Amino acid sequence: MHETTSLLIELGAVLLALGILGRIAGRVGFSPIPLYLLAGLAFGHGGLLPLDASEEFVATGAEIGVILLLLLLGLEYTAADLVGTLKTQYLSGIVDFLLNALPGAAIALLLGMGPVAAVALAGVTWISSSGVIAKVVGDLGRLGNRETPVVLGILVLEDLSMAVYLPILTALLAGVGFAGGSITLLISLGTVSIVLFVALRYGRLISRAVSSDNPEMLLLVVLGLTLLVAGIAARLQVSAAVGAFLVGIALSGEVAKGARNLLSPLRDLFAAVFFVFFGLSTDPADIPPVLGIALALAVFTALTKIATGWYAARKAGVKPAGRWRAGGTLVARGEFSIVIAGLAVGVEPRLGPLATAYVLILVILGPITARYTEPAVRKLKSFRTPPADPPAAERLDAPANTTT
Repeated sequence: MHETTSLLIELGAVLLALGILGRIAGRVGFSPIPLYLLAGLAFGHGGLLPLDASEEFVATGAEIGVILLLLLLGLEYTAADLVGTLKTQYLSGIVDFLLNALPGAAIALLLGMGPVAAVALAGVTWISSSGVIAKVVGDLGRLGNRETPVVLGILVLEDLSMAVYLPILTALLAGVGFAGGSITLLISLGTVSIVLFVALRYGRLISRAVSSDNPEMLLLVVLGLTLLVAGIAARLQVSAAVGAFLVGIALSGEVAKGARNLLSPLRDLFAAVFFVFFGLSTDPADIPPVLGIALALAVFTALTKIATGWYAARKAGVKPAGRWRAGGTLVARGEFSIVIAGLAVGVEPRLGPLATAYVLILVILGPITARYTEPAVRKLKSFRTPPADPPAAERLDAPANTTT
């Protein structure tokens, strides 16, 4: 009885704190992710108010949060969108990977974390935050800009790449050998290909079978199907998150719209729990020793993301101002980086504090670079380029043009 009472009190306090922090972030117009991470650090071991009774419950909620994050992400895309983006922007996706994943891998190897941690940190620095970026683009009124489809295309490619990357990382973390890892990768690639094919050919039939006019029935069927597929995917070592993402892709039309409306509040709740749980597993005392490295890595990969956006927008024929806006918009890291670090923190404990500090820096810096990169470049160019001499007739010292 005492344990149950403690569980209710702790959970109530955590959820109330998250609600207050979310409202504060909404008032300021900022992402609540850094506040949730800080709350986790405060409630975790070594924090101000350590949680004991509710830690196991929060861990389960965090797993559901990751699954719902990926499901809602999959619902945003159709199979046709993904195939079209792959055809038109695959080169930009390769540049994105080379410029942003390799620095993370290099830092992990330089710090002596080992090859598995290098693969994990590469993912942390590679993937931009779709949630934060979508909010920033909407807040800045750029949905109709020429560069916005380019930004969304990069995000689509990154999200789809997770369907291949996460199974590889999961196999490496499990210590699976080359043969086992190859089988896992083949299963993952085969599953993604089959889902895309089925979604393209039979997406309407699947959506019609799942569809229901009763919101309660729709919620139960979609949520139950997602958790079932995620569990089966985890058993096959393909990653529960990838399974949820593929369910989202397979659903389309009115079902996808209805599921988004019903599941978005649940997604936000469990995603907040997930960020808190990641903070819980990180000792605040471990962050100061890696803060300098996190800051240097954040600044460097912010510049490489700006270069990625500039290249992709230039390739799409966007004018220079739009290229800089695209680059600045892609800087934010968030939910995926934390998901990846959360998977790998058991193999390399230093990865948790480093990823926490890194994401905190970039989730705050991202909205700033999105807003001010293009104006800053414009001002810099105006300082470097002296104004041209005005025509003779416009000079103050020119003789007056008199006529008789």
